[in-house]
Amino acid sequence: MELRTTGSVFVVFLCSVAVVLGQYWGVTYTLQSVCALRGSSVDLSCSYTYPSDLTVTTTFWFTTWKTGERRQNLRLDPEYTGRVQYRGDKKREATLTITDLRERDADVYKFRFITEQHEETYTGHPGVTLSVTGLQVKVTPTWVEKILTCSYTCPLTGNPSYIWYKNGQHVQQASSQQLSVSSYSQDSYSCAVKGHEDLRSPAVCVDDQYCSRVTYSTRRLCVLKGSSVDISCTYYSYLTVTSSFWFSPGRRDGWRDRSAPEDLAGDPDYAGRVQYSRTERKSSTMTITHLRERDSGEYRFTFKTRDPRYDWGDSFSGTTLTVTGLQVKVTPSTWGEKTLTCSSTCPLPGNPSYIWYKNGQHVQQASSQQLSVSSNYKDSYSCAVEGHEDLRSPAVYKPRNLSVSVSPSGEVVEGSSVTLTCSSDANPPVQTYTWYKENITSSKSSGQSYTISNIRSEDSGGYYCQAWNTVAATNSSFLMITVIVGTGISTAQAAAAGTTVSVLLAVILLSACLLCR
Repeated sequence: MELRTTGSVFVVFLCSVAVVLGQYWGVTYTLQSVCALRGSSVDLSCSYTYPSDLTVTTTFWFTTWKTGERRQNLRLDPEYTGRVQYRGDKKREATLTITDLRERDADVYKFRFITEQHEETYTGHPGVTLSVTGLQVKVTPTWVEKILTCSYTCPLTGNPSYIWYKNGQHVQQASSQQLSVSSYSQDSYSCAVKGHEDLRSPAVCVDDQYCSRVTYSTRRLCVLKGSSVDISCTYYSYLTVTSSFWFSPGRRDGWRDRSAPEDLAGDPDYAGRVQYSRTERKSSTMTITHLRERDSGEYRFTFKTRDPRYDWGDSFSGTTLTVTGLQVKVTPSTWGEKTLTCSSTCPLPGNPSYIWYKNGQHVQQASSQQLSVSSNYKDSYSCAVEGHEDLRSPAVYKPRNLSVSVSPSGEVVEGSSVTLTCSSDANPPVQTYTWYKENITSSKSSGQSYTISNIRSEDSGGYYCQAWNTVAATNSSFLMITVIVGTGISTAQAAAAGTTVSVLLAVILLSACLLCR
């Protein structure tokens, strides 16, 4: 039953109505509109109420404009893979966090919850309208100077402070949205919002095009581990450029922080993996091959001229590179099926096609990021991005090769203690081990090890473990334990007694022989 009363709209606007309806059904959004910077993160929050005799079983966020209010859980939307996180108490509050914002993320976001009575669901209206904007420097000429304005397409949330950069260097004592400069300045300027210095605007020239500047082809890159990447920029100076190179700020050499820029081409960690290419049009491309996850970081370009005042400084943010591997994530979907998602820690560029492998063999007609399989499948699955088939993800499979060992080994004597240990091979790793005894349905214990203290004869029988991961569960074979009933005399005591009896018999026989003589 879909509940959409008139009050569900008013609850967002009128506090007095929210108090009354809060006893029953309602969703109140903290903000109804949010403007955030492209590349940043945003939190969309709400609180919700429902009858106290019900239990909420499912909560999720969805968009409306792009999906036509299809109510698809954003966690399952490939467009948001690795970029969304749900937080909250799962009872009254909920927060959606979206990272690495893109302009196409601009949409209306709504919250929906489902109660234990599956037909009773509720969607909060009107939702939160998210706008995503980049920064631009607008130049307005006046009679004696030019006014620079750090502008955007929507009013940023809060009361932001601004940071200005001249030729890539921070302009001190400049924190307002506007900056006055000379009309004949040969410098370039860019701006950023305080707290988001890595999301600066493109640099603009005050006096036409003739100023020092560096423009990066892209500010963020997500690339597969083991592949190669090209990081490019164009640059200009009306003075002759005497030297230039790429560097990565904050890189460590042993325990020493590199505070001054150092050419990556001379860095031992990049030996044989970095190559520069330049053109006469003053563009530069750095190629890094055989990427490793520790190559993730920011990369900048710098140059020097005959006049140090027009060098391109090293404080201007460049291109942020994230190196990721592929992982197959397993989530329950419809009844009897599970959804496999080929995921990465950052959104790969473009619209990549995916290749799926079942037991190492290519699955034909499967090119999307997700694949539906049976809930209890016995196969292993891995994935790759088309064009990078040699960079497959690790395969996922249910627990296999289960074995059960007992310690101490050998005879099990009544009254002693034994420990059973279960081991297996699984990916994802086993989350739960459960122990069972033959012909008994209820479990005996949980955990990878099971200890039976003061064991009795009635504990004899077959034992097995069940290993479970997100793929499926697997049972081990039986381990038979036979408990030997003791006589109350230890082995050492029995040996000592036997020795004593032997000695006594020898003495008696010797005495008899002497008497006979």
